[in-house]
Amino acid sequence: MAPVTQLEIEIREKRYPQVGLAPAHLALRELRMSLRGSEFACVLGPSGCGKTTLLHCIAGLDESFQGRITLPSGRAGPRPVIGYVFQNPRLLPWRTVVENIELVLSPGQTRSGLVDELLAATGLEAFRHAYPGRLSLGLERRVALVRAFAVQPDLLLLDEPFVSLDEPTAQRLRLLLLQIWRDRPTTVIFVTHDLREAIQLADRIVLLSPAPGTVLAEIPVAIARSERREVAVVEGFRNKLIRENPALYREL
Repeated sequence: MAPVTQLEIEIREKRYPQVGLAPAHLALRELRMSLRGSEFACVLGPSGCGKTTLLHCIAGLDESFQGRITLPSGRAGPRPVIGYVFQNPRLLPWRTVVENIELVLSPGQTRSGLVDELLAATGLEAFRHAYPGRLSLGLERRVALVRAFAVQPDLLLLDEPFVSLDEPTAQRLRLLLLQIWRDRPTTVIFVTHDLREAIQLADRIVLLSPAPGTVLAEIPVAIARSERREVAVVEGFRNKLIRENPALYREL
């Protein structure tokens, strides 16, 4: 059987049932999208549109939906290795930085030297034996990125990983993410509600509607990556998108 090279998503419906006084909620409906190997896609949409729910379905954390998700083949087997970076870094406070990273690895991966390479690339070498309580939020998010890349993922899911950071710190981490991704290509789905962030990062932006989330548009980002550090270039592309179809971006 030939390896599957694309991620294919078809969610006809994802509904949360009523729990106590909380009413039932239709989160996703008729959502279809696909990603090529090593493509960097940003899923963009307003708060509550089902972005995190979509990632949970893709990762297999939530299988109670109607539809199908076909994962690409992994480089080392029929199933892909999935890396996941949550909104909260989710570091165990009683483990050091390197122990938090090695927690998700096999003994062979721990000995491979990749963790050392990633710590060096992210400027975390000096903090390898520090506990999370001694780290800033920006450093904690770096650790979460290293942990996700250390498993050598075939598919990387990131759920607003830089939310709540000040803009200079968030910008440094975006550039760091792109540097690691260029060095270790993998298919990426990056969830955000920030159009500027999506333009800077993505090969393609997938725009979701308010809940129940469905795909409203798919926008190729036709800007050379070398130009995306320029604020004026990103702002010009953003203004062009909004000017051409303001209704699409009204909720953002």
